[in-house]
Amino acid sequence: MREYAQQPEAESAPGSVLPAGEGDGHRATRDRVARSILDHGPSSAADLATRLGLTSAAVRRHLDGLAAAGLVDAREQRVYGSRGRGRPAKVFALTESGRDAFYQAYDQLAADALRWISEAVGGGKAGEEAVTAFARARFGRQGERYRDALEQAGEGTRTEALAQALSADGYAATVRRVPSGASPAAPVGAQLCQHHCPVAHIAEQFPQLCEAETEVFSQLLGTHVQRLATIAHGDGVCTTYVPAPGAASSAGVRPLPGAVPTAGTSTPSEPASARRNLA
Repeated sequence: MREYAQQPEAESAPGSVLPAGEGDGHRATRDRVARSILDHGPSSAADLATRLGLTSAAVRRHLDGLAAAGLVDAREQRVYGSRGRGRPAKVFALTESGRDAFYQAYDQLAADALRWISEAVGGGKAGEEAVTAFARARFGRQGERYRDALEQAGEGTRTEALAQALSADGYAATVRRVPSGASPAAPVGAQLCQHHCPVAHIAEQFPQLCEAETEVFSQLLGTHVQRLATIAHGDGVCTTYVPAPGAASSAGVRPLPGAVPTAGTSTPSEPASARRNLA
């Protein structure tokens, strides 16, 4: 089977995930497959085929090549609640090497710019405050783009609306409903999970980015939220706990194993105190 007709491909962007020896067209298409996984999170071959206008057979060939190069790996898609017959769907996710192939050039530029901002005001505490101001301005503008969508959402679906807005920007965000305390009768809160973070490597050096993003989430949702895990600190998913209205505290809440594959809600089978395992 052959790939569907495509528009002429532009020259590969910096951070091409294929070696230079590959044909230009082949390399550009495989980069598109990898980039789609980067932007949308773990994806099945069928999802990639639909998204990119390719046949499933063509996508699988590119996935095989990416896997052989150590740039993607296959995993079983987690399903919560009842599951139909048959084997669980297989999804493909970028490995750390795959992410690095995209991030390397852009990360260095961003890190140099933030470092220059810090040093331009004298470094030290003043430098940290300057980077914080930049991070708040950057995520504040992003949050303003989301505000209308959240204001139109119902009181109980604002977190889902935020997840959908984040996903549209490539964060592959999902929502999972969880008990907010030890008692099963306690109000149900939510874990907002971002399976992709375009600034993760920079946030390792400048944690102000994660802090500013969390502040914006709190402002948009109208409640104090708690960051439980971040990709920048080595976790598999950025996880933010959003307490239910009337919940007394988010203390003791931990990220639950796994991740929901689409934005929405589910009732987890594990207790809220489940041991963290997001990789």
